[in-house]
Amino acid sequence: MKQHHKTLLVWLVFLMIVLGIWTAFKSAGERQDQAKFAELVGAIEKGEVREVRIQETSKGVVFEGAYKAGGKFTTLGVLDEGIRKDLQTAFKQHGTTYVIEPREAGTVWIVLIQLLPLALIFLVLLFLMRQIQAGGGKAMSFGKSRARLMNESQNKVTFADVAGVDESRQELEEIVQFLKDPKKFTRLGGRIPKGVLLMGSPGTGKTLLAKAIAGEAGVPFFSIAGSDFVEMFVGVGASRVRDLFEQGKKSAPCIIFIDEIDAVGRHRGAGMGGGHDEREQTLNQLLVEMDGFESNEGVIIIAATNRPDVLDPAILRPGRFDRRIVVPRPDVTGREQIFRVHLRKVPVGADVDVEVLARMTPGMAGADIENMVNEAALIAARRDGSKVAMVDFEAARDKILMGTERRSMVMSQRDLETTAYHEAGHALVGQLLLEQDPDAEHRGDVDPIHKVTIIPRGGALGLTSWLPDDRKTMSKSYAENRVAMAMGGRIAEEIIFGEWNTGAANDIDQATEIARRMVCEWGMSGKMGPLAFGRKEGEVFLGRDFTSTQQNYSDQTAVDIDDEVRRIVTEQYERAKKLVASRLDTLREMARALLEYETLDRKDIETLMTGGSLTRTKPSVRIKTREQIEDERKAKDAAGPAPGGGILGAPLPEPGSA
Repeated sequence: MKQHHKTLLVWLVFLMIVLGIWTAFKSAGERQDQAKFAELVGAIEKGEVREVRIQETSKGVVFEGAYKAGGKFTTLGVLDEGIRKDLQTAFKQHGTTYVIEPREAGTVWIVLIQLLPLALIFLVLLFLMRQIQAGGGKAMSFGKSRARLMNESQNKVTFADVAGVDESRQELEEIVQFLKDPKKFTRLGGRIPKGVLLMGSPGTGKTLLAKAIAGEAGVPFFSIAGSDFVEMFVGVGASRVRDLFEQGKKSAPCIIFIDEIDAVGRHRGAGMGGGHDEREQTLNQLLVEMDGFESNEGVIIIAATNRPDVLDPAILRPGRFDRRIVVPRPDVTGREQIFRVHLRKVPVGADVDVEVLARMTPGMAGADIENMVNEAALIAARRDGSKVAMVDFEAARDKILMGTERRSMVMSQRDLETTAYHEAGHALVGQLLLEQDPDAEHRGDVDPIHKVTIIPRGGALGLTSWLPDDRKTMSKSYAENRVAMAMGGRIAEEIIFGEWNTGAANDIDQATEIARRMVCEWGMSGKMGPLAFGRKEGEVFLGRDFTSTQQNYSDQTAVDIDDEVRRIVTEQYERAKKLVASRLDTLREMARALLEYETLDRKDIETLMTGGSLTRTKPSVRIKTREQIEDERKAKDAAGPAPGGGILGAPLPEPGSA
């Protein structure tokens, strides 16, 4: 249908161009005729015309005759009542012979020809409007639903394409089975759920699950976004809701999928008129249609959101959304399954291990994994590889986790050395924490290091990347170790250079935030006890559009909280400082290796921790400091232009030539 509309638009543009050219030529001819007619009228008034024959034809009013001085004329003019009387007076005054013949029988065609361009434009526009209406997009039908009916040719996604969310998939497969064989469930008095709400973080596969239902159910599937109900005109949203459910009733049994339902289903609160009231009216109509006096048998509502906390309680109750299915981030087994689904479309090398890929991507959702596979394929294509190798997946992961490399960034030698010691401090503290307690990694108290680099990525001059486990809870030891590792960079700068700089600002912010949550949320402070301080939610101006932390404790308690936060950070700072001071030689060796190789992985760091040396190949493209660039410029200026060439490589002119 879209292609058909494009064809019609091309023809309309072509017609307008033709009419424009025709009108331009016609206007030019009319201006020329007007000039000739003006000259003729002047000659008649001066008595220079001997005889005139005037006749109205299909082309207009034709003036034919002869001048007294000799010569004939033929031109088009105008003959209304005023001009007729003036010309007759001039003819009688100067003795000019004239004949005014009656109109031809076909003069009516003059009017038709003049109206033809307008009629053609009107017919074309009428045809386009009817074509658009036939496609379901009536131009003025604001109150009509924008839901799209998906068919099998448009959607080829099935449950075989969904991986990593087995429990969620099983819940939805039961909905499909009920549509295909309802007697299996109704014979025991059960009924099909009226609504299913998919909840989860962005990228976990909520919309993909809905597409899989559309491909498996074998019933009409209507898809609409929550924002499609929102319009600037009052009453349009409620009208679209009514129209959507009317379409659903006519097509029952069917499924209606509302993506991002939080756009229309937000908590009704303290809105004060305007668009907020319009949104609430839309929500009210949606509540009535989902479970009101009228029955919607056979119409199943499936909605998706990543903000279930902002949804109105009325829309969440049983009878509207009987099932709330949480779509979580996949664990290591789920990530392995997702990798296998996406790797079916990519030629991979023999060195690619899917289990390793799953272990090295903790916390990634399905969308993140799909993006990583795509990035790896692009990196492999960039190096002209025939298959995607393991090194391409590692590069793609580093790009996603740490950002794009910025090797062209100009840094001073002091900044580069400071960055090297800073990142080496983070890595050293993390490794020493593992040496003190070898079982800490197994217990999940310390995250293993993944990679350290002094290559600027994103907005950071350097990065230390860790590989956290699929953690569901956090121990006090883990939180304290996180604070200690965050302070490792600042401590290394303090010991080596004897001063601090702003590079540790983000580390300090992270350490302070962890310590504050230990005291205020997690009950990990002995002095403050197992209490939570500060309310996170409140009924603010626009319902729950915003959240804020409100102080629900005394000023003295606030002072105690600050003291506890300061104590935790300070203790871990001193703890990390002792660790770094005990292995200064290793710190310097790590920094030297970073300056030489720019990036170190876990194996490299473990080698340096045991006193070994690195013998791998140095990077072919290295970061250039400001001093190196300045030295190269001076050397180039001292060498002068190349022999036989000018400054830009052009041949030097011959002496005396200009």
